[in-house]
Amino acid sequence: MGLLVLAATGVGLVLLTAATTRRPTGPLPSLDGYFARWQVQHRAPNVDPRQLLFVRQVLTLAYRLARPLARVGCSPDALTLWGVWLAGAVLVAADGGGRWVIVAAVLAIVSAMTDAVDGAVAALTDRATRYGFVLDSVVDRLSDVAFVLALLAAGGEPEAAGAAGVALFVLEYTRARAGSAGLGEVGVITVGERPTRVVISVLSLLAAGVHPASRRFFAGAGLWGTAGVCAVGLAQLAVDLRRRLR
Repeated sequence: MGLLVLAATGVGLVLLTAATTRRPTGPLPSLDGYFARWQVQHRAPNVDPRQLLFVRQVLTLAYRLARPLARVGCSPDALTLWGVWLAGAVLVAADGGGRWVIVAAVLAIVSAMTDAVDGAVAALTDRATRYGFVLDSVVDRLSDVAFVLALLAAGGEPEAAGAAGVALFVLEYTRARAGSAGLGEVGVITVGERPTRVVISVLSLLAAGVHPASRRFFAGAGLWGTAGVCAVGLAQLAVDLRRRLR
């Protein structure tokens, strides 16, 4: 059933991608110009991606992958939807058990990169919209849920999955409410950000697939690790918000 749903939605996304393609009329920005647009796009004037090694490397990779897609005019929103489709594929593969969990780990990497590439295409083609911002946020949360469920399907305990889901939701909800309270900037970058959670999920799924006999241990470690970094991230965020919002 899961494969049939993936196949049907995949065909629909192919058609949507083709229908929304629109070639850019001008030259694409350089890497440095993309960094500047990223700061504006993410309302992060206080966060310079050039000075943060991990962020710079991720954004540089996203820029390299996004340039050919931007040249042919791919829609950022279509790429965002491909990200959640791939997250669903992660869950289906993890549910297959055995070596399929390795496939789930690989798909999780591709899904996470799609999340970076869609924003890069939006910045490069100047097609960033408020609707796209909301869509990207919703898709991120759906992908987070899919990764947690994938670890659960790979052998994790329901209690661990519940803890990871709650911690993740509270962290992201707190940041979102801070924006509603008037905090227009990104603020502190915590250890519980999505790239960290994706790395934990990928490594846990990969280990569970390589060592099926220990899959419960590795899947559980991924879930508890997600809950842990989100809890620490929430504490970091709370301290920063108390200082700035008061």
